[in-house]
Amino acid sequence: MSLLEKQLLFAKLTMQLEARFLAVGYSFKRAQSLRSDEQAAINALKEEGRLALSSHLETDPRFHALAVAVKNNGKADGILLSVHCVALAQDYDLFKRENDHWIYCSSTEDHRPFGEWWEQLHELCRWGGRFRDGNHYSFEHEGRC
Repeated sequence: MSLLEKQLLFAKLTMQLEARFLAVGYSFKRAQSLRSDEQAAINALKEEGRLALSSHLETDPRFHALAVAVKNNGKADGILLSVHCVALAQDYDLFKRENDHWIYCSSTEDHRPFGEWWEQLHELCRWGGRFRDGNHYSFEHEGRC
């Protein structure tokens, strides 16, 4: 299957996933989808522990805020060759309405019923709950997911 064919199928299947969220009473917003090569490189450096406040980014005062944001964004989030870079991944933020308030459902366990359903939808479907990233839904591509 070509990359374009995978992208088109992925888009179709994510619409089914979104319909499933809604059908069982959740709402959602699309978080990260397409990731730039530059962001993937930053995430990979951070994941490897090579990007920190003591890096060269902090030596120039103009980059201090960027260094702080990159270091402290709250999670390990990527590999250099992420399938986000080829439009084969979508992260979702789930919300459930309780007592007139929207509650953010952030845990992997909140995503588990959807992730397991997603994995059954197609042989290429992969769920990030299998690798510490519960809100990540993707297609396997060239051995990556």
